[in-house]
Parts: sequence; C-alpha cells; structure tokens
Amino acid sequence: MTTARKKLVSIDATSYYHCVSRCVRRSFLCGEDASTNTSYEHRRKWIEQKIYALAQVYCIDICAYAIMSNHYHLVLNLNRESAQTLTLDDVVERWGSEHKLPSLIQRWQTQQLSSHAEEEKCLEIIETWRERLWSLSWFIKELNFDIACRANREDNCTGHFWESRFKSQALLDEKALAAAMAYVDLNPVRAGIAKTPEDSEYTSIKLRIDTLNRNQATAPCLHPFVGNPGNRMLDGIPFRLVDYIELVDWTARQLRDGKASMRDKIPPVLERLNINQLNWLKVCTQIEKSRATALGAPMLAEQTKTVLNKQKLYMYRLE
Repeated sequence: MTTARKKLVSIDATSYYHCVSRCVRRSFLCGEDASTNTSYEHRRKWIEQKIYALAQVYCIDICAYAIMSNHYHLVLNLNRESAQTLTLDDVVERWGSEHKLPSLIQRWQTQQLSSHAEEEKCLEIIETWRERLWSLSWFIKELNFDIACRANREDNCTGHFWESRFKSQALLDEKALAAAMAYVDLNPVRAGIAKTPEDSEYTSIKLRIDTLNRNQATAPCLHPFVGNPGNRMLDGIPFRLVDYIELVDWTARQLRDGKASMRDKIPPVLERLNINQLNWLKVCTQIEKSRATALGAPMLAEQTKTVLNKQKLYMYRLE
C-alpha cells in the first residue's frame, strides 16, 4: 500500500529531497535500445532543458541531477522562504510563464475587476499558485508530463510513460545531503557508462566542473555551494564546491575495482561530517536498494516521525 505524499514530504522535517522517476514502458527513456537499434539519446537534452526551465519558475533549487537510460535522479531543495517573499505580481508572472492564465487573473492584471468578490477570488488563486511554486509534487508532475507528451508524440502512441509515482527520500541532515548528491552524480560511473565524473554526460557534477573550467563561479541553474554551514545568511549547499568535487572523485575511485585504495587521502568534507568511510561507500551504492523514505542520523528519527505524524519511519541511518 502506497503512502500519501504529504506523509513523506514535510518542509518542517527538511527542505532537501532525493527523487527518482522511472520509465514504465520497455522502450528506453534515453540512450540506445539495442533490441530495435533505435536511439533515444536526444531525450536526455529534453529532460535537462525542462529541469532548467522549471528551476526558473519554481522556488525549488536543483542540487544534483543525473539522467540515465530509463530513469532520472534529482536532489532538490524546496525553498519555501523564497516563495513567501514573492509579490503577487511575481507569482502570477512565474505561473503564467508555464501555464495559460484564466481570464479572471488577466482582468486582475489590467485592473478590470468589477467586484470585491472577484478580487478575493483572484487572491485565493494566486496564493494557491504560491504554494505550488515550492511543491515537490507539482515540480515532478510538470517535468514528467511534458516529457511524457513529447515522447508519446515521437513514439506515436498513448498511455503511461512513467511509473505512477516517483520515489522520494527526505534528506534530514548534511550527511544525508552529501551522500544523496554523490550517489546521484556517480550514477553513470556506477553503471559503467562513464569512466570519471567529468565524463558523466547529463549530470550536475559535469555541469559544475565544466562551469569551473570556463572560469565561471557557478552554473546559474544549480543551487550554489556556500561553504560555511554556520552562515545562515547565505542560501546554498553547506559545503565548498572544491571539497565536494574531491569527495565525488574520491568516491568514484573507490567504486572501481583496482583503481584506488582506502589509504588515499580522504576529502575534507567527509572528515568534517565525521562519516565512516565504509559506511559512506555503502550509502553511495545502496541508497535505492533500501525501502528508506528518509536518510539521516539516528537521533533524527523520532523528531521526523513526529513532524510527519507517522508511527513508523523507514530510515537509512548514516553513522
């Protein structure tokens, strides 16, 4: 029996979530289908471009992503604070960039409302849109709907393209966030379709490295690294980018037999988070194999159950 999304996602528990959505049909989402000699590689670009486009509309930050042959991964930050600071006009502009606005809202924009009741209704609609702008379900729904429509038109068929529900895991602390991001960025390396993180096409780690190679500070479509987790004035991922790149590279070498040893220099972020090396490597290969709907330190389990109003929590414990 499935669990309602509202019992899996709570901004009061955490704003960070790892999401996975898989193709339901045997035909490929992307890549090469050897059985039919058909290439769907161009669809990777569809998904990447749609992720970027939605990131400009929604108050949801893209921390990491990887687009694979029959599924994709996202690590997202639900930025409720950003959504709450938007003006009414900002909300309408953002929502209208991806949706057709109802005539009532169009008349509100041109100040042509005829009654106080119409104005109240407009405000109600706009506040509903504001809530959706930081909704995990709405973000994934819009991403999947667009790709499914384009793929079905190309395949000249109808029906479901994605599994009925996407999988989400709450990332309860910094350890969980780092582990999920590394897990996502290393998907092509683990699958054997890329030798190094910088060769991993359609991943956030490649985009970040390419951006650095162009002497740019950060990719505008990705949530930035702010380095100091104690500085709450900065909105971003609480690690240094260089530390994270070293962490991903070190982990990638551990995952390839004969390429590295546990005696290699450990990246600073792994030391700062005080994560056991063997436990880290286990997490970076098995996050999806568990039934876990949350990742984090054991001490967070009771607090999270209270926030989600759940008696039992399937949690991947990061020691």
